[in-house]
Amino acid sequence: MAITLFGIASCDACRKARRWLDEHELEYRYHDLRRDGLPVTALREWVRRAGWETVLNKRSATWRKVPDVDRQLESATQAIALMREFPTLVKRPILSSGATLLVGFDPDSYAAVFLEKAK
Repeated sequence: MAITLFGIASCDACRKARRWLDEHELEYRYHDLRRDGLPVTALREWVRRAGWETVLNKRSATWRKVPDVDRQLESATQAIALMREFPTLVKRPILSSGATLLVGFDPDSYAAVFLEKAK
């Protein structure tokens, strides 16, 4: 099962997720959203599966800098356009592995997915 972790190097939650995967000896590919870009097909898939309200990080410093007029989102299409313009608005990390999609880092969720399957 191929694991891809999408994040940003300076993000604490991304560092915790990477550390957790390393400690549990799970192989993964790391995709830095700043350095490697934000794949639009992946973004659309995340929004389809998890909902734009989950994928869009309204607690980020970037969100506070977005003009009020652009914060009035009413659809996934608008949210996707905003996240494409400002990739740091994507809630991080995003872990994708086959049917699994985890948004944000929660060690219990990671354990339920990856350690339970190993048993």
